Amino acid sequence: MSALIALRQRSAAFATLFALAGCGSETSHDSAPANVGETTYNRYCFSCHAAGVAGAPRLGDRVAWAPRIAKGDSALLEAATKGVPPGMPAKGLCLQCSEAELAAAIAYMVGKSR
Repeated sequence: MSALIALRQRSAAFATLFALAGCGSETSHDSAPANVGETTYNRYCFSCHAAGVAGAPRLGDRVAWAPRIAKGDSALLEAATKGVPPGMPAKGLCLQCSEAELAAAIAYMVGKSR
């Protein structure tokens, strides 16, 4: 009987560790990471925006970001959601990202590019 109790306690401990580490899911919607924008950028946006792939404005490039920032947050979110031909696909291929996650990623990139 004590072996069964010990097994249950270990199972509960492992379940807690996995929940705290966010294992088993790419994006956790139950608890927000400390910086959703940075996390979303690092998972989905960096592959193009770090290197400037297909004309993507590079993170930190003030000149490239200035005209985009001037259009306002809602225009940036719309562009990210719908995509920007010819290079940026809708949602930057983060089809499971919520509008809030996309907006946070945009805010992160804008903050690093002002």
